[in-house]
Amino acid sequence: MTIRLSGLRRGIAGAAFLLAASIPAFAADAPLPSWNATPTRDAIIAYVTRITTPGSPQFVDPGARLAVFDNDGTLWSEQPLYVQLFYVIDRVKELAPLHPEWQTQEPFASVLKGDIKGALSGGYDALMALSAATQSGMTTTAYIDGVENWIATAKNPVKDRRFLDMTYQPMLELLAYLRANEFKVFIVSGGGMDFMRAFTEPAYGVEPENVVGSTGALKFQIVDGDPVIMKEPAVTFVDDGPGKPVGIETHIGRKPIFAFGNSDGDIQMLQYTCVDPSVTFCALVHHTDGVREFAYDRNSSMGRLDKGLDAAAANGWTLVDMAKDWSVVYPPAK
Repeated sequence: MTIRLSGLRRGIAGAAFLLAASIPAFAADAPLPSWNATPTRDAIIAYVTRITTPGSPQFVDPGARLAVFDNDGTLWSEQPLYVQLFYVIDRVKELAPLHPEWQTQEPFASVLKGDIKGALSGGYDALMALSAATQSGMTTTAYIDGVENWIATAKNPVKDRRFLDMTYQPMLELLAYLRANEFKVFIVSGGGMDFMRAFTEPAYGVEPENVVGSTGALKFQIVDGDPVIMKEPAVTFVDDGPGKPVGIETHIGRKPIFAFGNSDGDIQMLQYTCVDPSVTFCALVHHTDGVREFAYDRNSSMGRLDKGLDAAAANGWTLVDMAKDWSVVYPPAK
């Protein structure tokens, strides 16, 4: 049987291999080059050095070095809307000719008019209706191929950059630094698991099997003689807030020792991780840079960091000040 790389993965497999080959060298010789020389960078390096040095009282065996990262707002930009929501909006427009009833049926009518705020005013029910109509009724393979094709060119309308070019360079370096120090890296995020699995390997070097996310109902079928997994409209698990520790236990089966998030939805993941501060590290990205990225925290509708700011202060978690701690935000556009 031949195993093939599909869509986006085929196009960048060579580049990804070259990048992976170069990571250990720069990670070991000059860790975190896009991080400014601040206490934040020093704390990360000191922690990794402490738990990876044989003979250290806090030495952690490589098999127990697990790191978990949120995705939206932690590894790439999440403003003005989550990337997956942009995908859903584009899918509504793409499918609209097949659904003339959407011209008057909410929340689809508002999406087609460009009134995204109005479409989302229906809350959870509206979001689920949009998601079910655009992300089910197909095989998982067809869905992932569709996401790969879309994200290869899709752009953020505010920054006019491809979403794939809005990953955070300092966080890419952190992932590489951890891998160079024998960490296993996982993404644990509220986004759809199938959606993220379409791009996390080329974007971050995180394999699909190391991605934990929200899930919908799936069904095994034989279609035209081929065994397939079909996506159904029901949501079965939301990997956000208290769902994140459950997702970690269900999919990973071990507690991490390193956790990174950016919003109130990550609090429980950090609580679950940082029980023993001598051998664990927890941090939140604080979006303080309104020039190079976006500035927001307590009052944001996307990636709100309100209770998380207070929890960080109470628990001694590290706050990454994007404006002060990062010398660059995005990598050069490809």
